[in-house]
Parts: sequence; C-alpha cells; structure tokens
Amino acid sequence: MERIVGKTRFKTVAADITTLKDGAIHRAGGPAIREECTMIVARSGRLPAGEAVATTAGRMPSKQVIHTVGPVWHGGGMGEPALLRSCYTNSLKLAAGNGLRTVAFPSISTGVYGYPVDKAAPEAVQAVGEFVAANPGAIDEVIFCAFDAGTEERYAEALQGL
Repeated sequence: MERIVGKTRFKTVAADITTLKDGAIHRAGGPAIREECTMIVARSGRLPAGEAVATTAGRMPSKQVIHTVGPVWHGGGMGEPALLRSCYTNSLKLAAGNGLRTVAFPSISTGVYGYPVDKAAPEAVQAVGEFVAANPGAIDEVIFCAFDAGTEERYAEALQGL
C-alpha cells in the first residue's frame, strides 16, 4: 500500500528489511555495525526503550542504521504505547538530523518482545504521521517493512486511517 501525507510518501511492504535501500540489522551489515554499537554502549551505556542512535550501515545498501529499543509488552499498562511511539519519533528526529530522506521501519517490538501487531501498527503509523505533520519536508518517504503479509496488512489498515 502507498499513500502520500503532506509531503511524505508512506508505503507498506512485506520484505526482509535488510534488503531494502534503507534497512538494518547486524547480521546483514557485518561487523562494522557491531563495533560501532559496542563503542556507543561503552561511552553512553545501554540504550533505554524509546531512544535511538545511528551507526554505519556496514555492508547494507542504506546510508546509516538507526537503532531503537522497543518496549516489552506487559499488557499495555506499563507505558508501552508511549515508549513505542518514542521509538518511531526519536528515530525520525535522528534521521532528519542526519539528512536521511527515506526511513524504513520494521514492526518494532512485535517479535520476541510480544507487542501485538494489531496494537503496534496504529501506534507506529500515528507517531510517524504526527512527526511528518509537525516537520513538513523533513522526510520524503517512510516504509513500514513487515516480515510477513499479515503484519503488512495491519500496517496498511493503520495507514488507511491516517
């Protein structure tokens, strides 16, 4: 699915994010990403949920990797929605500040952290929508990259409501 909101193109795709032009994970990027992350942790400590940092993209075709730590799902009553929204907002702030024009997001926290996709997708899309509305022209394209068709469908549904 594709939709233009203001000056920003939103897309949903079902793909491996590491194969996209702006994607990210350590395995695909190689040791350079891990080394830079180790230096960041040594200097600043572990990244708390909702915060973001940028590193090299290593072997991947993207310019940089923005790392964020999503919240672990505990039922929604421990601030998980606000933390999840912060992941997206802080990542976009960092991207815009580093001159990145396209950002691809995985479905943050919906894997091993257990955040239900049907709850995560609307939070993600709303947070990104609010950022681009408040910062017109800062980001040209946002891709919600789902690893499977069912997750992509949840993000497409959320995007239709934006």
